[in-house]
Amino acid sequence: MSEHKRKRGRKPKIPDAEKTLDLPSIAASADDDDVVFSVSNVEIIPTTTNPSISSAAATTTNNHHPDHRPRRGRPRKHPKHETPEEKPPPLPRAGHCRPAENGGADFAGDVEPGVARVVPAMDAVVKVFCVHTEPNFSLPWQRKRQYSSSSSGFAIGGRRVLTNAHSVEHYTQVKLKKRGSDTKYLATVLAIGTECDIAMLTVEDDEFWEGVLPVEFGELPALQDAVTVVGYPIGGDTISVTSGVVSRIEILSYVHGSTELLGLQIDAAINSGNSGGPAFNDKGKCVGIAFQSLKHEDVENIGYVIPTPVIMHFIQDYEKNGAYTGFPLLGVEWQKMENPDLRVAMSMKADQKGVRIRRVDPTAPESEVLKPSDIILSFDGIDIANDGTVPFRHGERIGFSYLVSQKYTGDSAAVKVLRDSKILNFNITLATHRRLIPSHNKGRPPSYYIIAGFVFSTVSVPYLRSEYGKDYEYEAPVKLLDKLLYSMPQLPDEQLVVVSQVSSLLELL
Repeated sequence: MSEHKRKRGRKPKIPDAEKTLDLPSIAASADDDDVVFSVSNVEIIPTTTNPSISSAAATTTNNHHPDHRPRRGRPRKHPKHETPEEKPPPLPRAGHCRPAENGGADFAGDVEPGVARVVPAMDAVVKVFCVHTEPNFSLPWQRKRQYSSSSSGFAIGGRRVLTNAHSVEHYTQVKLKKRGSDTKYLATVLAIGTECDIAMLTVEDDEFWEGVLPVEFGELPALQDAVTVVGYPIGGDTISVTSGVVSRIEILSYVHGSTELLGLQIDAAINSGNSGGPAFNDKGKCVGIAFQSLKHEDVENIGYVIPTPVIMHFIQDYEKNGAYTGFPLLGVEWQKMENPDLRVAMSMKADQKGVRIRRVDPTAPESEVLKPSDIILSFDGIDIANDGTVPFRHGERIGFSYLVSQKYTGDSAAVKVLRDSKILNFNITLATHRRLIPSHNKGRPPSYYIIAGFVFSTVSVPYLRSEYGKDYEYEAPVKLLDKLLYSMPQLPDEQLVVVSQVSSLLELL
């Protein structure tokens, strides 16, 4: 029997200190960002193409400890790239974004713009502080108690700032504060577009514009395009960022202006204080202004954005006329022609499509050429379908009122109509539409007249809201609601007047 007996069991394991990896070693440089990890083949590839590092890595991999015993199983595979000449080129370093000179954002590094997402220029977003003093419609010679509000805005070219019109409605004082600053700068209101809910401000202090790069506007986004809403909503004092996608593009009802213009529906959260904040696309360009949201128990995350065509119309209108003149409207009421029997009654051919005019506003320029029961076949050479829509983009249709809203006050348009089985062509002049009961007073105090203790006031939607509350559509007298919904002015300066107050002296008598 030999002196040393063999012990039963497994062979002793090699100490951990003598183990070697089947991967090339990593030579860490001074900058940790110089190392890029690749998941392919579970290899760690240094971006530094240094021959000494490559040879050292190969030597560490191939030279095993002399005490190593052959392991069982398949033979160990050697790295494919043994020499620095055969190594693949280094992977590009992940780029980062920096503000561009044009106000948007730019890429830094070697990555193409499609790889990483551009960070929007949030330094152009400002916080708007406004002190409001609303008129008292019950006592029109007085004003209500002051109150303050905060909203968002952003800088554009020409030392100007855009925000929402309802953010500075009945303003007494407006101040702006930049991101990361503790100073509030006094602002001047240049124009207020009540219909489109956009206001333009400026700041005279040169210190405010130091380091502020204006945003750059982008094109109208498509469905499912990513958007990022930036602003100062409730819940904190610092800037807030929410993201979502474009869910819908159509003609929307603008609550503040009581008009219908092009709008975007997004699923990003828009809360109180986000009003006036920009909405950026994935390229860092502004594609809209957040202005309202839908609050209902059956819906979630439905916000609305004013798109760039409406914004550019407001800006160009101000630059062209020196003031905001408004969006023109076609002064007619129309109905769809989808009913085949109605089409036969109006003597329409099978290939003819359009909408029927029900009423024409007597004070509108269109009343000189258009008549009730006319069929509008096309507007500016674009055919109108029986449902009142026109081609918009590939696979999309939109209401033909979008074509009218693209015009400016005083512009002319070509209209083709069908009247008594005859096709007629007219050139009409477009103007803003005035209602018998206006939807807003455009920031002006209400007009009134006092005689013998009776206070006469003009009726408007703010007056109805002040007298009968938010549910004025149900609480106001039926005769007033009938005038509001169905009546048209017969004269350019016609107004609806009511007795709003009776003085206490007359009551004592």
